[in-house]
Amino acid sequence: MTNTMQAVTIPEFGPAEVLRLDTVAVPEPGPGEVSIDVAHAGANFAEVLYRRGVVDVPLPFVPGIEVSGRIRALGGGVTGLAVGQPVAALTIVAGGGYAEVVTTSADLVAPLPEIGLEVAAAVPSNSTTAFLVLARVARLAPGERVLVHAAAGGAGSQLGQVARLLGAGRVVGTVGSAAKIAVAKSFGYDEVVLRDEVAGTGEFDVVVDMVGGPSRRASLDRLAPMGRLVVMGNASGAEDVGLPANELWFTNRTVSGFNLAALSAVAPETVGQALRRAVAAVADGTLRVDVESLPLADAESAHRRIESGSTTGKLVLRAR
Repeated sequence: MTNTMQAVTIPEFGPAEVLRLDTVAVPEPGPGEVSIDVAHAGANFAEVLYRRGVVDVPLPFVPGIEVSGRIRALGGGVTGLAVGQPVAALTIVAGGGYAEVVTTSADLVAPLPEIGLEVAAAVPSNSTTAFLVLARVARLAPGERVLVHAAAGGAGSQLGQVARLLGAGRVVGTVGSAAKIAVAKSFGYDEVVLRDEVAGTGEFDVVVDMVGGPSRRASLDRLAPMGRLVVMGNASGAEDVGLPANELWFTNRTVSGFNLAALSAVAPETVGQALRRAVAAVADGTLRVDVESLPLADAESAHRRIESGSTTGKLVLRAR
């Protein structure tokens, strides 16, 4: 095996054009880790935040929070996985997915049943998040009403479907443009509206907001008594929005946060269980993932499309 590989790096923080295809050293797995020959790497808004410098990472940095591929090597103490085995994995704790080889905790790896590697690369981040947010954080109960912002995006496409799988009674999504309404409806939503029309959608037991800015306040206003708002992003890039604690007290509402990277770092077993649940749902056809594949060298283009808000479903980068 060669000791160098191709990887997309962030040599300095900045716009999409700072991304560079470089030759770097092949990483080796430590105890409790595996290395993976990457087939595809998911492209996510999280990597845009790394590139912008919103997340403080050492430079040069190889981004990439999720991959599919085959096990290359096992670190000390790893059991239940085998060299050559096809897997999907979260690489979100230390990054590194935009490369030909990556290492990650064995707890964040899911063996693949009959799923193609291209589709599998789109599962670890968004599909896992959907199960954790709705089942563990929001504690969605059968029959409850769910509102999801950015319903046509990677995470939104999974949240609507998982809400259905968990027995939600009414599932409504919001989108930023009329062109995305039909796409979002295909992901299990009863109704899809433009984001600035959310005031007319009624009350909800669970609202998931990854947009931030004005959507944060609008989300709180849509909560029914005993309703739960889950904050899981700030794609708008707006200043933080304060939510008064006394208002929560008076109105019987709850606000929670969810960050997949932070949870993966401290509770990889919990995240790994949700990852395997997500992979099984895609394998049995109850969860659909729409994927568009680009070469690894086109990471800059993928980032531009993600930042423009023009994407639907999921972009993945072909590493091999």
